[in-house]
Amino acid sequence: MPKPNPRHPNFPIPGGPELRAKGWRQEALLRLLENVLAVGEDPDNLVVYAALGKAARNWAAHKGIVEALATMEEDQTLLIQSGKPVGLVRTHAKAPLVIMANCNIVGQWAKAEYFYELERKGLICWGGLTAGAWQYIGSQGVIQGTYEIFMRIAEKRFGGDLAGRFILTAGLGGMGGAQPLAGRMAGAAILCIDIDPERAKKRKEIGYLDEIASNLDAALAAIAEATKGKRALSVGLVGNAADIYPEIVRRGIVPDIVTDQTSAHDLVYGYVPKGMSLETVRSLRKDGQGQLMAASRASIVDHVQAMLDFQQAGSEVFDNGNLIRTQARQGGVENAFDIPIFTEAYLRPLFARAIGPFRWMALSGEESDIARIDDLLIEMFPDNRIITNWVRLARDNIPFEGLPARIAWLGHGERTALARRVNELVASGEIKGSIAFSRDHLDAGAMAHPNIMTERMKDGSDAIADWPLLDAMMLCSSMADLVVVHSGGGGYAGYMTSCGVTVVADGTRQADERLDHALTNDTALGVIRYADAGYEEALDEVAKKDVPYIRPS
Repeated sequence: MPKPNPRHPNFPIPGGPELRAKGWRQEALLRLLENVLAVGEDPDNLVVYAALGKAARNWAAHKGIVEALATMEEDQTLLIQSGKPVGLVRTHAKAPLVIMANCNIVGQWAKAEYFYELERKGLICWGGLTAGAWQYIGSQGVIQGTYEIFMRIAEKRFGGDLAGRFILTAGLGGMGGAQPLAGRMAGAAILCIDIDPERAKKRKEIGYLDEIASNLDAALAAIAEATKGKRALSVGLVGNAADIYPEIVRRGIVPDIVTDQTSAHDLVYGYVPKGMSLETVRSLRKDGQGQLMAASRASIVDHVQAMLDFQQAGSEVFDNGNLIRTQARQGGVENAFDIPIFTEAYLRPLFARAIGPFRWMALSGEESDIARIDDLLIEMFPDNRIITNWVRLARDNIPFEGLPARIAWLGHGERTALARRVNELVASGEIKGSIAFSRDHLDAGAMAHPNIMTERMKDGSDAIADWPLLDAMMLCSSMADLVVVHSGGGGYAGYMTSCGVTVVADGTRQADERLDHALTNDTALGVIRYADAGYEEALDEVAKKDVPYIRPS
C-alpha cells in the first residue's frame, strides 16, 4: 500500500507487494514515476526540480503514461517524446520497456528563447537529468556528489580535514538543498543563502540546516563561532546572493570555499534578480521574459564578480554545474571561466575509471531493504574507503525521501557485481521487493556538456555528443528496462546531451542477464570514452579490467 506523504499529501509514497501492472518491470517504472513526484519540488505542476525539470509534459500525458505502464505486456515498448507517450509498439521481452527522448532540439534552434516558445505551445518539456527519466531520489542523490567534492577539496588544500573551515554557497532548491548537509557531514561550517524563505524552512525542518539566521551579521557570527571551535554547522540565510556575496567581500571576510547552486541556468523560471521580490518575478515569467532575463544576467554579473574576488583573495572557488559562469561571461565578465568546473577540478580521475553516482531504490518501500544493501556494500567492498565511509555517514545523517534509496560511487565491474548479488537476495526473499538500479546522467560515458562534464577534455573533444547517443543505443541493445536521451531546456538549451538508464532487479534469471549486460556495458563505455581521450587512469582501467577498447593503430 502507498504511504502517506506529509510534504505532498496528494502524492503518496509508493510501496507494498501488490502489483497494478502486469509484471514487476512495468510496476517498477510506474512506482519510480510516482516517486519523483512524491519527492518533487512542485508536483502539482509536474516539476521535480531545477525550476522546470518535469516528470511528464502535462497531466494528460502523465495519465497516458500511467495507463500504458499498467496495461502493457512485457514484449511491448512505450515510446515517450518530451514527456508525452506517443506509441506502444510490439518489440520483444528483452527490449526496453520504455524509450524516451526529451527536449532534443536541432542544434541551430537549441536556444533558450526557442525552448520557451515550444514549451508555451505544449510541444516540449525539459526532463532535467533524472526528473523526466523518473530516477530522482530527493536531495540524497546530490548529497554524496557534493560531499565528495568537499572532501576532494579537503585533500587538495586543507590536509584532508574541513574542521574549522568556512564554506559559502547559495541555493536551497531541489539540487542545492543538498549543500548544507553535505558541508556539515564534511565537518565544515557552511552558510547557505536562498531568496525563498520556504526553501530555507523546508531544509531546516528535514534537518539539513541547523539554524536560519535572522540577518547577515547573525549568520557570520554563528559561522565564526563554529569555525573557531572547529564545530560542524549549517546555517541558512534568506536573501539574494547577488547582494550578500559582494557585501561579504566588502567586509574583507574570506571563506575557505565558495560555490553556488542557485538555478542560474534558467534566467526566467530559476534565478531571481536582486532588487526584485519573488512575487514580481513570478508575475514577469509569462509576459516579461525579456526583462527578467536581462535583470537576472545583470545580477549574475555581480554574483560571479564577487566569486572571482573571493578567488583572488585566496578562497577555493568552483562552479557547481549550474551554468553561472556562462551567464556571467555573456553579461560581460570576460574572466568568468577563471573559476574551474567541479568535474575537471576534483572528480575527473574518478570519472576516467567510470566511477560515478550509481543509485538504487527499494520498490517495496521497506527501509530494511536498503539497510541490507548497505551491509552488502561493506561486505563486498571493505577496502573501498569512499564507499565504506559514505555508507556509514549516510546511515547516520540522511533521512529517506520517498522510496528508500541509496547512492554510492561505484565503477566498472563493481556496479554489476552489486546488482547481481542484490538480484540473488531478491530471489531468496532476503530483500523484500524488487530493486531498481539507476545512476545520475552525470556519468562517465553518459553526458556531453562542454561547460560541466566535458569541459577542457584532454583531447579537445568537449562538445562531441556522440558518446551519450552511443550509450543510449548500446543500452537498448543491452536489455535495459528504461533508456532515455535528454538535452537541455531553459538556459541549458543547446548546452548538453545526456543518457539515462534504469534496470530492475526482480529476482529472475532474466533480470540477472539484463543487469549483467546493461550495467557492465554502460561503465565499459565510460572507460572507453576517457581512454579514447587519452586519460592515463582510463587506460590503466582498460588494462586491469580487460575493457573492450579498440586502441587506435
